[in-house]
Amino acid sequence: MATIKIKQVRSKIKSPKVQKLTLEALGLKKMNAVVEHEATPQILGMVAKVKHLVEVIK
Repeated sequence: MATIKIKQVRSKIKSPKVQKLTLEALGLKKMNAVVEHEATPQILGMVAKVKHLVEVIK
């Protein structure tokens, strides 16, 4: 499967707790942090939930 890089581009300060936990589950703890994951349906679903806070880098 293909890998994707996910970068946090906005702060999670005023986000709901569910979105904060989703960022933590993706491994994003700080602004401009980049993590690499396999493009599984579970990961893509988590990215969709916080799409306004993250950017997908191909």
